[in-house]
Amino acid sequence: FALFVLVLTGVWCYWVILKDLPSPNRLSSRDQIVSTKILDREGNLLYKIYRGENRTLVELDQVPLFFKKATIAIEDSQFYSHHGFSWRGITRSVYRNLFLGKLSGGSTITQQLVKNTLLTPERTWQRKLKEIVLAIWVEMKFSKDEILKMYLNEVGYGGAAYGVEEASQLYFGKSVKDIDLAEAALLAGLPASPPRYSPFGANPKLSKERQEQVLKRMVEDGYLTEQESKRAGEQELKFTAQKTDIKAPHFVMYVKDILVKKYGETIVERGGLEVKTSL
Repeated sequence: FALFVLVLTGVWCYWVILKDLPSPNRLSSRDQIVSTKILDREGNLLYKIYRGENRTLVELDQVPLFFKKATIAIEDSQFYSHHGFSWRGITRSVYRNLFLGKLSGGSTITQQLVKNTLLTPERTWQRKLKEIVLAIWVEMKFSKDEILKMYLNEVGYGGAAYGVEEASQLYFGKSVKDIDLAEAALLAGLPASPPRYSPFGANPKLSKERQEQVLKRMVEDGYLTEQESKRAGEQELKFTAQKTDIKAPHFVMYVKDILVKKYGETIVERGGLEVKTSL
């Protein structure tokens, strides 16, 4: 009887969880959506072409250390010690599911990466189990730094801005390598709910409160001193004006038309071309 139950459990696990489970290899082999950039002859940006997701990939060493620490502190404080999932997070998630009727919370950075890239957005316990299995599998195939790099290039920060580089450009008008601690703390707090915490949203006060929460968590995890956190929290942030700016629009649209005819709209909008023109 025990053998029968074991076999039945194995069959159930296969059909409910393992059947059609995507391979983690897709994280490194998939064609990630990257914006096309049209440049003048000196390499200055004229315009970005994208559909849905505006993304520019960066290497992990281009992201300031305090940005990485801020992200880990607020999203997954046990990132470098767990093996893909957190028992504490799962317990919290089960509690919310059973007593509050919410299937939320408890996801590690690895689980969030899996959820955003390999699985559908459906909110079911079957998908949650698949997420955990895949997270463990991903941790076996990739290093922690590789996972963090993929996450920082994948996650949404509000609007069409995906990945840390475009998030930094959207909110502060500069590359992520040039931001400071106060700016990093604000950006790190956005992925949990970009519409809620965006400084351009309906309630900018929530953005400041979220930034302070990130700084507090960094102090608790030993990444900052109280004095460093206080200075960053008191710093006035200067955001970029929200506008669509096309330099040399007629020329840019002419170049775009040539690119679409040569490569097709999908490649132009999602393929990450970098086009240096004669302008």
